[in-house]
Amino acid sequence: MPKMPIPGVKYLIAVGSGKGGVGKTTVSVNLAVALASLGYKTGLMDADVYGPNVPLMMGISRTPMSHGDRIQPIEQYGVKLMSMGFLNPGDKPLVWRGPMLHSVIQQFLRGVDWGELDFLVIDLPPGTGDVALSLIQTAPITGAIVVTTPSDVSLEDARKAVFMFHQVRVPILGMVENMSYLNCPHCQERIDVFSHGGGRRTAEQMGVHFLAELPLDPKVRIGGDSGDPVALREGENAAFLEMARHAVARVEEEEKQEGPKIEISD
Repeated sequence: MPKMPIPGVKYLIAVGSGKGGVGKTTVSVNLAVALASLGYKTGLMDADVYGPNVPLMMGISRTPMSHGDRIQPIEQYGVKLMSMGFLNPGDKPLVWRGPMLHSVIQQFLRGVDWGELDFLVIDLPPGTGDVALSLIQTAPITGAIVVTTPSDVSLEDARKAVFMFHQVRVPILGMVENMSYLNCPHCQERIDVFSHGGGRRTAEQMGVHFLAELPLDPKVRIGGDSGDPVALREGENAAFLEMARHAVARVEEEEKQEGPKIEISD
């Protein structure tokens, strides 16, 4: 299937990881919220159909409405949202095979009335399986962000994700090291719980950009569990705003390489 553009959407950013448990959805949610807070028209598509956590992290449990043959995304914190979690809420597992998953991903991409967006952030399922490949091969992805933690186990899988994006010719916007460090709330000493710096070293070794070190902070977890993302909070969102600015800069670099730059808001 050809990579047809999504009407009204300028840039698609895929957020992926080689494995689960690295905070990929947390990064996706806070990236989208940070982009919106910087003034960009932003959407967030939850393509992690087996583990759709975006509704919880964004504090939304409504069912989207339809207008004609178009699904209307739900808006929260200035971000337009679509997730399987809206359509299959609760604890009931989704037991679907490849063709059905492909169909719902295409529906989310092209059957949702996204309107005019500067960025559509796509939270991919972990790993390099059918859903991620189906989406990447049919959508005009501007670039991908790979999320890892500093641990060697996570970095080994992150390298696989980078190779996967290279193989399907999706530019890598950069790598993000999540849970990079913990600032002790009592003595303010920095603690490297899962080691530190592996993400930056791996990015340098693989020739990709390094976008951000994100802290291991209880406030990030609390924000995700309560539907109040930490990227909304002044004084606590600096790392996520920095990540968003670096991601925008990388998108602009990729656009210059591909052709004339499309102007987006400052």
